[in-house]
Amino acid sequence: MIPTDDRQFPAALAAALVLPFDYDDGNGVDFEPFPAFLSIEETTDWFRAWTGNAELNDGRFRVFGQDGTGGYAAFWLIRPHRPLVDQPVVFLGSEGETGVVARDLSAFLWLLAGGYGPREATTSYEPGWTARHNQELTAVAERFAADHEQSAAAIIEQATREFSDFDDTIMELCR
Repeated sequence: MIPTDDRQFPAALAAALVLPFDYDDGNGVDFEPFPAFLSIEETTDWFRAWTGNAELNDGRFRVFGQDGTGGYAAFWLIRPHRPLVDQPVVFLGSEGETGVVARDLSAFLWLLAGGYGPREATTSYEPGWTARHNQELTAVAERFAADHEQSAAAIIEQATREFSDFDDTIMELCR
């Protein structure tokens, strides 16, 4: 996919991200959506700083939100000639955590409906945390991706399996 600087979210993502995410003192979802995609320049500056690699200039991510520590959720533009909604959703944490959380936007909508945010889908070190199904996000998923319904566990497993080299790919860019 060729990145553009169109900062407007696809309708399905906009419908999901306009809803509130309840952090609930660490028992909910730690996700703060942005009102629009970060610009290509902002994303490039961040990715250069995150990797320590000042030579990167390829626009491989469209960032749309963050967790409370500053880790970013983004579309990873890895599938050539495919629209944004068909690109995988990834999380790049503030402490170097990485993970593909969903194979595409439809899967991401069902992940959110299942009570997971990008950070929760990639980390398992929160003892006692339990996902809580979200009815409002389920309605969004049903509206935009009814024929793609899956459990959050299946979504995470499929994304991890399909993009098992994501962490290695990103670490190769780090300096």
